[in-house]
Amino acid sequence: MNAAPNENLKRDITRLGLAALVLNGIIGAGIFALPSAVAERTGVFSPLIFLICGVLMLSVVTSFGQAASYFRNTGGPVLYARTAFGPFVGFQAGWLLYLGRMTAFAANSNILVSYAGFFWIGVQDGVGRIVALAICFLTFTSINIIGVKKGMGATNVLTVLKMVPLFLFIGFGFVYIAPEKFATLSAPAFDKFSESLLLVVYAYVGFEGAVIPAGECRNPRKDIPRALIKMLLMIGVLYVVIQTICVSVLPDLAETKTPLADAAKAMFGATGAQIMTLAAFFSIAGNLSAIVIAAPRMTYAMARDHSLPAWFGKVHEKYKTPSASILFLGGVGFFLAVSGSFAWLAIMSSLARLLGFAITILSLPRLKKIFGSDSDGFKVPGGHLIPAVALVVCVWLSLQADLKTWGMTAAFVLFGSLLYGITRWQRKTSPDSESQN
Repeated sequence: MNAAPNENLKRDITRLGLAALVLNGIIGAGIFALPSAVAERTGVFSPLIFLICGVLMLSVVTSFGQAASYFRNTGGPVLYARTAFGPFVGFQAGWLLYLGRMTAFAANSNILVSYAGFFWIGVQDGVGRIVALAICFLTFTSINIIGVKKGMGATNVLTVLKMVPLFLFIGFGFVYIAPEKFATLSAPAFDKFSESLLLVVYAYVGFEGAVIPAGECRNPRKDIPRALIKMLLMIGVLYVVIQTICVSVLPDLAETKTPLADAAKAMFGATGAQIMTLAAFFSIAGNLSAIVIAAPRMTYAMARDHSLPAWFGKVHEKYKTPSASILFLGGVGFFLAVSGSFAWLAIMSSLARLLGFAITILSLPRLKKIFGSDSDGFKVPGGHLIPAVALVVCVWLSLQADLKTWGMTAAFVLFGSLLYGITRWQRKTSPDSESQN
C-alpha cells in the first residue's frame, strides 16, 4: 500500500533510529521546566497529572500509528490530511504544526536562558533576559543560514549526553522519594486540573516529527507505529518518576525556574546541579537546533508547492539554505519569546499541535475508505474506538486554553489562510501558470 509516488530516498532509518527520533522529538525542554509549573497548579498531585496525560496521549499516538500504517512516503500529517481532504486542509495541518514548532522554539529559548542563569547571573529577568534571548536567536538562525553539518553520529552523541544524566537522576533519586509527602493526596480544582493537563501535553508532543521521514524508513508501516507506542510508554514512566522525585526533595518546587537542577542540588550538592544544568543545555540546545532545521524547511516546502508566497522559498545564494524561512522563524520566534512566558508559549504550542493532531485523526475513516484494510498493516484495537477517544481528548484539551491563546492561534491560522489564498490566486492568474502545472 502506498499513498504517493515512489521517492528516490535511501531507506536507512532502522527501528533503533526511529526510536531515537521519537525520543529526541518528545524529550526536549519540557521536562526541565514543567515540574515546577505543574506543581504550582496541582501540588503533590502533579505526578498523577503526568501519568493521566500520558494515558490520554497514548490514544493520540496510537491513532497516528494507524495513519502512518497507510503510507510508505515522506510527509507525515500533511500527507495524511492532503490525501484525505485535499490541498487546503493539508496546508492547514502543516501550518498548525509549524506554529507548534515556532512557539516551541520561543518557549524553549526561555528555558535555555533560565538554565543559563545558573552560570551567568542577570540573564533570567529584565534587559539581561532580552539580550540573552537575542543572542540565542541570532546564534541559531545564523548557524542554520550558514549551513549545518548533519549526521546521525552527532545526534547520537547529543542523545547520550542528555539521557545519561536523566537516568542517573532517576537511579540515584529513587531513594529520595518520600511517600509521606503524598499521604494527604487530593485532587485539585477542575480548572487547575484541566489547565495542568494542557500544559503537560507539551512534554508529550514532538512525536509527530518522527512520522515525517517515512520515505527513508526501512519498514515504515510497521516500525513507525511500534516505535511511537513503545517510546511513549517508556517516556511516560520516566516523567512520572522525575516529577515524584522533584516533589519529594523540593518543598518550594513551584517557585523554581530550574526544577531538575535544583532537585539535583538538593540531593547531590553543587556538582549534581551542574551536571543536570549541562544536561538541560544539551537537551534544549539540541531541540532548538532541530526546530531551526525542520521548521523553516516546512515553509520552504510549502512555498515550493505553491501554498505560500515564493519569498519563503528563497535560497541563500552562497550557502544554499532556505534563508528567508529561517529569518522568518527567528524574527517571529524572538518576538514571541520576549513577549510571552514559557507556560503560555507551551500552552499555545500544545493547542496548535492538538488541532493538527485532530485533523490527522479525522482523516482516518477517509484513509481507510481510500486504501481499505491490509493484513500487513498496523491495526488499532477496537476499530474506531481509540481514534474517537483521541479526538475527544484533542478537542477537550484544546478547549482548556484561554481566549488569548485561542485568539493568537486563530490569527495565525487566518494569516496563513490569507497567504495561501493569495498564493493560489497569483498562481491561477499568472500567464505561465499552465507551464507550472
